[in-house]
Amino acid sequence: MTSVAGPTAAPRLGLGVKLFYAVGATATNLKLRALSTFLVIFYNQVVGLPPQMVGSILAIALIFDAVLDPVLGQISDNLRSRWGRRHPFMLAAALPYAVCFFLLWNPPAGWSQEALGVYLLVLIFAVRFFDTFFELPHQALAPELAQAYDERTNLLALRHFFLVAGGLGMTVLAYQVFLKERPDGTGGVLARDGYFAYSLTGALIIFGTILASVFGTASRIPYLAAPPKRAITLKGMATEVFHTLNNRSFISMALASMFVAVAVGARNGLEIYFGLYFWELRQSELATLATVSVIGGFLGVFLAPMVGHRLGKKWGAITMFLLVIFVHVTPVSLRLLGLAPANGTPELLWLLYGEEIINATMAAIIAILLASLIADVVEDAEVKTGRRSEGLLLSANSLIRKAVSSGGILAATTVLALVGFPDKAERGEVAPEVLHSLGLAYIPVILGFYGVAIALISAYTIDRDKHAENLETLRLRASEAAAAEAGPGIGSGEVAPDQR
Repeated sequence: MTSVAGPTAAPRLGLGVKLFYAVGATATNLKLRALSTFLVIFYNQVVGLPPQMVGSILAIALIFDAVLDPVLGQISDNLRSRWGRRHPFMLAAALPYAVCFFLLWNPPAGWSQEALGVYLLVLIFAVRFFDTFFELPHQALAPELAQAYDERTNLLALRHFFLVAGGLGMTVLAYQVFLKERPDGTGGVLARDGYFAYSLTGALIIFGTILASVFGTASRIPYLAAPPKRAITLKGMATEVFHTLNNRSFISMALASMFVAVAVGARNGLEIYFGLYFWELRQSELATLATVSVIGGFLGVFLAPMVGHRLGKKWGAITMFLLVIFVHVTPVSLRLLGLAPANGTPELLWLLYGEEIINATMAAIIAILLASLIADVVEDAEVKTGRRSEGLLLSANSLIRKAVSSGGILAATTVLALVGFPDKAERGEVAPEVLHSLGLAYIPVILGFYGVAIALISAYTIDRDKHAENLETLRLRASEAAAAEAGPGIGSGEVAPDQR
């Protein structure tokens, strides 16, 4: 059964709608970077929970997401309402999402470790639940708003611009304002008092940007595809899920993106440990690192469409991956070999700043191209099944982003536990052998996850020509279906979906 399109042809997508759509990504990456950068060190070094407990709780939350995301994606794909398929979920998420984010960073004082563990578990569940309610439908809008091969990459590049602004921008504010280290050494990321203003500001930004994205894109609702009227049974839903997800390109990209997400999450979870203890950086220097990450992220936003156009999305992503792996492991490798500049020297700072800006640029390009590759599966799956299933397919992308802050943090906390990293550690007082073990454990983790991701991306089969072919097939089907509805003799009737 084919999807039912909007009642009239959609007008050209204007810049204003694009901006309102893209700004919603601010909420997503603000939460993502907060969890991946500060959550472990906050609950481990500030609150006092063991890293294994924090990692285990986040792993449980990841399993919860694995079940929730495809279910919500399927429900979102089939919802019929005057506000369309996606907007009701996005609007419902705004307030509880913001409140739960605030509460996550303000646990009660004086509770036992067990009680605080339960508190963390409940709030992580809640944050992820409402994040899914917004992020999954928000991602699912992109393939409908922009269908052309390069236009889609451009829209997702704009979305990534706000991902960078929300995530890395808020990280810079955390280091420079909310969690700033005072001249006398007090304050900073290891002091609890700064997290109140940080979390309140983050919650207000989440709430505001979600509302802006919901109401700023509401004008497109009449032109978005609507599901057909039908009764859906649990068995029928399961069958549709299987047929939709049984797509080689989707499987390769979903698995590849998960490995990428865990690698990035491990990096984000450990970067503050490397910054404070491995490189012995001051917080002002950590803030500068975050700032150059923002610069690199913005550079990647502008370069991604060019890379995708010149090399194609698949080979552009693979090329960037190979480069980013080499650049990223270079400083740690040099330190392990005894070739890196000493801590506290300008030469070390320039080495780290250079790595960070190059890494952030290529990481942004990769993220945009991977998102666009996953979005291109929507039409390929519709050709095969006759159904538009953006929500179901992009639920993988929602799960991927959460894997950054769950599976990645689990990997980070596992590394910390294996090397015996001490609790309540002071900068400059961690044993050299522990730091050496941290570097030795980090490199194979990053290389392993990225290497598997590259191998999986190589199995993706949808290129520019295949995408154009899919769009033409769907256009012909829609024309023939419209002719059949107009009356006998005008068209040949609905063409059965290709079940190859």
